[in-house]
This record gives sequence, structure tokens and C-alpha cells, in this order.
Amino acid sequence: MNLEDYRGVWVFIEQKNGAVAPVSLELLGAGRKLADKRGVPLAGILIGDGVRPLAAEVIAYGADTVYLYDDPIFHHYRTESYMRAVIEACQKHKPEIFLFGATSTGKDLASAVATDLATGLTADTTQLDVDAETGLLEASRPAFGGNIMATILCKKDRPQMATVRPKVMKRLAPDRQRKGDIVEEAVSVREEDLRTKVLEIVRDTTQRVRIDEADVIVAGGKGLGGPAGFELIHRLAETLGASVGASRDAVEAGWIGHHHQVGQTGVTVTPKIYFAIGISGAIQHLVGMQNSGLIIAINKDPAAPIFGSCHYGIVGDAFVIVPLLIEAFQKALQSEVPQYG
Repeated sequence: MNLEDYRGVWVFIEQKNGAVAPVSLELLGAGRKLADKRGVPLAGILIGDGVRPLAAEVIAYGADTVYLYDDPIFHHYRTESYMRAVIEACQKHKPEIFLFGATSTGKDLASAVATDLATGLTADTTQLDVDAETGLLEASRPAFGGNIMATILCKKDRPQMATVRPKVMKRLAPDRQRKGDIVEEAVSVREEDLRTKVLEIVRDTTQRVRIDEADVIVAGGKGLGGPAGFELIHRLAETLGASVGASRDAVEAGWIGHHHQVGQTGVTVTPKIYFAIGISGAIQHLVGMQNSGLIIAINKDPAAPIFGSCHYGIVGDAFVIVPLLIEAFQKALQSEVPQYG
């Protein structure tokens, strides 16, 4: 393999129901920085059925080129059909760096593509950089249970691939006047070649908390001592109209459901306000909430790492402090309610 033949940064543009996935827009922002540092173009690869109108949005968010695979065979996501399109595009255009969102689709596709191309893939990346001279992608992620940050390099193979957690990168402001190239690629895959057929899509209709969309999150950790401790968290959240989050330790202890988990093995969140109550601040948790607008920590251990990452910290017993906060917030909210009579 001649590494000099590979040039450019690519982003897989995930789309659903006629809209580009937010993580893909975030990756275009990250990819733009990498491409500019290397002095190479940024491209998006867009695959689907009737998705050509989305190409202009991809360009507006930073891409120089969009490689477009638009055909009914891509109406539903299937690993085999998408993988074949991506592999053909990589073999033809030879990108040096290829980024995917760490979503169920992105992780599935990236792992299949990396296996077929026999190249390296860093999963669940939270930081990206590139060496301007060598072109080596520096993909960093928490390792050893979140105790260290590991930077992973792929020195001998191309493209260098990574999946990136949603909400850890910043999208650029769209420039609707921006110009770029749309390259329509030939579709070589045929339906009769595919082993998988989509018979029916059954959507999950259960009600679940979408903490990744919340403006205010009240999160509890193992410092709360048990399931009863989370009653305080729920009371404060109810008072503020907030969502409830949790650390991995609390979830693994069975005190609250996994869909509340914030962190490397849970959900990445960026609320306007994040309360971290009884949470020590392990790095695997911090990477999931460190981009919150305002972080307020409550912990009785003054040496807890969370105090190094919060905007406001209160050292003390949560079972004393949180009821006082609930009382204060209730009074403040009641004073804002117009009185009639």
C-alpha cells in the first residue's frame, strides 16, 4: 500500500426520514478542521433513496464534495448494500481519513467496511486531531474503564477510520452560499446479489427518557447510597421540569435503568444545566457531560474529581443540600406564577 495515494477527509452522512443525522453535521465540523490542518478536501458520502436534495446541506455544513449514491436499493439501511457502496468509493477515491457517527448504523457500517478493507478502526472516539505533516489521525478515547485517555494511531493502513460519539464535536454554522461538487456515483449492487431483505420495520413504541435532548438534567451517582437516594433526584428533577441522569456505577448497581446512563457507555448529553449529585467524576462519565452549559456538582468528598470539571461545586451531604435546593426552587417558581383573584 502506497500511503501517498490516499488523500482527503471523508464523513459518512447518515440520514433518516429525509433529514441528515445531527452527528453527521457535527462530524463535518470536526472533519473540516482536520482537512484544513492537512490542506486536503473534505467530502461526505451520502447513500440512500431520494437523498440528492440533502447534498446541498452537506456542502453548507463544510463539505467540498459529496459522493452520492441515490437508488431505491438503498431505501432501507442494510449492511451489505451500504458496505459495498462505501468500499467501492474508498477503492476508487482513496480517502486518508474516514469518520462515522457512533450510532447503531455508523458502528455497524464502519466495522464491516474496516474489516473488508483490512484497516484500523477506533471506536467511540471523543477527541480527534491530525498530524499536519504525516497525516496520522490521532483518535482519542477513554480506556481501561475510563481511567485513562488512549490516543490510537493507524500507521500502516488506509483509510484511517473512527466512529465518534454524538454531541462531542461541534457543528459549523451552515453557509447556504457555499459551493461544492456533487459527484453521482454508479450503483453496481443489485437486489438479487443481496442476502438480506427488509420485510417489515417495527418501531419501538415504549416511552423512554430522551436525556440527550434535555435542557436540564439532574444526575445521581453511587454517592446516593441506593435506590432510595434517587427519590431525591426525581424530586429535584420534577421541581425543575428536568430529566434524570445517572452514572454507570448507579446503573450497574440496579438503582435506575440503563437509558438514564450518562457517559462513555451511556449517552452523551449537552444540556444547558447539569446537576451531578453524588457523582465522583470518573473520566468515563465526564466525557458524556463535559460540554454542558453549566455544571453544578454536589459531593461530600472535597477531593472528588468532579469538582475539577464543574462551574459551581457544593461540598456537603446531598441528603441535606438537595431538600434545601428543592425548597428554594419551589419558592422561586411560585413567586413567578401570576396571582389572580
